[in-house]
Amino acid sequence: MKVSLPAYDRGRLTPGIVHIGLGNFHRAHMAVWLDDLFATGEGHDWAIIGAGVRPADAAMRAAMLAQDCLSTVIELDPRGPRARRVGSMVDFVPVEPANGPLIAAMTGPGIRIVSLTVTEGGYFVNPATGRFDPDAPDIRADAARPDAPATAFGAIVAALRARRDAGIAPFTVMSCDNLPGNGQVTRAAVTGLARLSDPALADWIDANVAFPNGMVDRITPATGPRERAMAAAFGLDDPVPVTCEPFRQWVLEDDFPQGRPPLEKVGVTFTPHVHAFETMKIRILNGGHAVIAYPGGLKGIEFVHEAMADPLIRAFLDRVESDEILPVVPPVPGQDLSAYKALIIERFSNPEIADTERRLCLDGSNRQPKFIIPSIRDNLARGVMPRGLLLESALWCRYCHGTDENGAAIAPNDPDWDHLQEMARRARHDPAAWIGMRAIYGDLADDPALVAAFGDALDHLWAQGTDAALARYLG
Repeated sequence: MKVSLPAYDRGRLTPGIVHIGLGNFHRAHMAVWLDDLFATGEGHDWAIIGAGVRPADAAMRAAMLAQDCLSTVIELDPRGPRARRVGSMVDFVPVEPANGPLIAAMTGPGIRIVSLTVTEGGYFVNPATGRFDPDAPDIRADAARPDAPATAFGAIVAALRARRDAGIAPFTVMSCDNLPGNGQVTRAAVTGLARLSDPALADWIDANVAFPNGMVDRITPATGPRERAMAAAFGLDDPVPVTCEPFRQWVLEDDFPQGRPPLEKVGVTFTPHVHAFETMKIRILNGGHAVIAYPGGLKGIEFVHEAMADPLIRAFLDRVESDEILPVVPPVPGQDLSAYKALIIERFSNPEIADTERRLCLDGSNRQPKFIIPSIRDNLARGVMPRGLLLESALWCRYCHGTDENGAAIAPNDPDWDHLQEMARRARHDPAAWIGMRAIYGDLADDPALVAAFGDALDHLWAQGTDAALARYLG
């Protein structure tokens, strides 16, 4: 089978971006958009230098350097997979505890953008307040040693300090993580950390550094034996190939004072209405993922497309989306929300992706406050008790109890798993204990009607099982 190679001279690329977090999503998304741009003959001074701040990133660095920083990206089209080698990254800085090589790379005047994919839970946001948490232990540690930071944000602050002191214009900081208002969240983390050790630097960053908001979208499963076997079928010996769906979307605010690659020439949307696009995506796609994740996980279903083939789960998704999510998504310029929902259902159903239910169930303590609870609140504000979304919460609670309906143990699947499991076990006999987790649900515990509706859903789920609970909701 044929593999597409970079359609440009990689030797003529020069770096303009440092990207922190070389996971699958970045290599299937931003790196691909830049690869497409370079193939047009433009933007060759915007190549990527890869970086990481965790010990595990060193393994990715070794794998990437061994193949000249080329990534294998396999698009899983139902008509047949397509493989390409993406060449937009030209180097990967050494991963060290104090991040000296990363800080040095970001200080270089040719770097005009620093981008990040550090996961939704990596921004030190207090879920109860929705704001940056200056008391997070890692943040406190970086504030105490600003010249030897351990976090990505500490390294960014150190590099911005060095650039300011050297009279070098600051880079733009661009989050590519799946967060509402990811630019504002990143600004809060960077300036909030700086303020703990150097208030004057924090003021300078706030006044001079751009943090554009962006919406990113591409379903990208984790890499395992199946994905490595796919690469081998194309004749590629790559320990870290990426598989992804054919669909991709990137919507950005055009706020790049030191310039940017002309990505609009390869399909990226630049608009002041990013918030509307991201609300649409986070509520409909990511919220939809949560809706199908936990019933599938409880029924022992392994793959997302298999969950979509389950009539009750598919109908549950369609009903919750139509009745409780779409009505509270604000209008999006040029977008038909019903058509977008239909596209999401089609994407979830693609059997070639082989995305796992377990991946969708991951990290609910960080994802639920972003993807589900805002829709619950908006429904309450319009006078609607969102029984489908509360059933989704009950399914999550039941999942966190730690066994599926077949009696199989569910391995820990959340950074806060032990606490969630304790609360799920309490909630079996006292459902209010689950909604009472204020770090996740905030003041929703103060609404007796909502607590009662959740309790009814959870009690029925325990008594009758997942299928009966879904069937009762579907009515």
